[in-house]
Amino acid sequence: MEFKSLKLPEPVVRGIAAAGFTICTPIQEKTLPIALDGKDVAGQAQTGTGKTAAYLIVAFTRLLEKPRKEPRRGSPRVLIVAPTRELAVQIERDAQLLGQFCGFRMVVVYGGVDYAKQREAVQGDLDILVGTPGRLIDYFRQGAYDLKSVQVLVIDEADRMFDMGFIKDLRYLLRRLPPYHQRQSFLFSATLPHKVLELGYEHMNNPVRVAISPEQITPEAITQVLYHVERREKFSLLLGILMREKGERILMFVNTKREAERLTERLNRHGYPAEELTGDIDQKKRLRVLEAFKKGEIPVLVATDVASRGLHIEGVTHVVNYDIPQDSEDYVHRVGRTARAGAEGKAISLADEEFVLGLEAIEELLGFKIPVEWPEQSLFVKELPRDPTWRPRERPREFGRGREAGRGREPGRERGRERRPGRPQERDRGPAGRPPAREPVAAGGPAASPPSPGVSTAGSSPGGEGTPRKRRRRKRRGGGGRGPEGQGQGTPKAPETPPEAAPGAHHIFVV
Repeated sequence: MEFKSLKLPEPVVRGIAAAGFTICTPIQEKTLPIALDGKDVAGQAQTGTGKTAAYLIVAFTRLLEKPRKEPRRGSPRVLIVAPTRELAVQIERDAQLLGQFCGFRMVVVYGGVDYAKQREAVQGDLDILVGTPGRLIDYFRQGAYDLKSVQVLVIDEADRMFDMGFIKDLRYLLRRLPPYHQRQSFLFSATLPHKVLELGYEHMNNPVRVAISPEQITPEAITQVLYHVERREKFSLLLGILMREKGERILMFVNTKREAERLTERLNRHGYPAEELTGDIDQKKRLRVLEAFKKGEIPVLVATDVASRGLHIEGVTHVVNYDIPQDSEDYVHRVGRTARAGAEGKAISLADEEFVLGLEAIEELLGFKIPVEWPEQSLFVKELPRDPTWRPRERPREFGRGREAGRGREPGRERGRERRPGRPQERDRGPAGRPPAREPVAAGGPAASPPSPGVSTAGSSPGGEGTPRKRRRRKRRGGGGRGPEGQGQGTPKAPETPPEAAPGAHHIFVV
């Protein structure tokens, strides 16, 4: 089906032509007639099939058909919620491209950039607001904008909202929107589990479910290959694969930030210019790296799963899962970065002993076994020696776990409680955590010794320390209080001499 066969406003048609679109993708062909009729849609399709363009075209059409009578500051008419900053930026760019002739004012908000500048933009005149849940709620609670005029709601990558723990924030926004029968709502994702559908039916007006090839999770144009390899040989195998494949634009995925930094350094050392894309990198740098990768200035991009959702990067020839993802749905979104818009691509996965356990769930979701290739010995390339001057990037130190993490407290240190003077320190203890051996004590009593390092003697009495009541109690018992090492033992008494036998005393022995 061609776009010109749909009844679309002239500015929207011109924007579609400027973007180079002529024929609808399967998800667009099924979604647009239903959505243009005013119905809510819950759409499921593979990544890179045009879901973003589908709901943007409908949103532009609705706003042009029902124009605002007078401008209203801080009151958007379209609200688009995305789980990640990269996806929010991508949606805003697509909206600028498709809506360049519509004259709409668009604003995107997300963390990691100028807070005041974004707040000022939200308070101005705007028609379309795109953002991540955290920043949207932050500005909403400050009264920077309101949701009373929202006509179109879009929830993109809803399953990722659940995975990232945004469901409470999302429900907070949904409860403050106009009633579902007064707005049109869209929910799109590559996967639609039951929990996502339940959210849709709760806050949408009887949405029509549209699914494109749900039995086929990944596009047919993707050639998938799996290698089983030991972790110590994985990078050597990766070098051989890169030499054989000669990919022009390669996207590699790892499971941790540390591994992304380490892998980037090793690739650069072997002559493969690479950059990393992780969550702890400054947002401005992340955008610069993405832009350079899209332009082809960087042939290899090493990323965590922050880049596996919703990013449309044309021309990605290879996707390499250097680490097998622990979430099966992350695999689908990773390999979906290649073979987009009808192109062909290859997905290569390296399964080592640490992450191979996640392979079973992935193949269960796909519905088939990933083809396995056993590498020949010639495919392993010897790694160059490590640069002794290279050091990993400094990261903020985090103490403890949970609520104590990142607050500067030592693990196990309870709030408001400090070590009391005189308590045994770790350095005062001997082997295996036992108190050090005590010096021999003469019959006259213990020899005086200086206080242990770090042990305060302020307010202490010769007989020990503690509260006055405890000191009196120890005195009544005849003890001398704590020993020189603070171990709580009293001063030993001299052995008592038996009294001399009185004259004429009789001794009775009992056997």
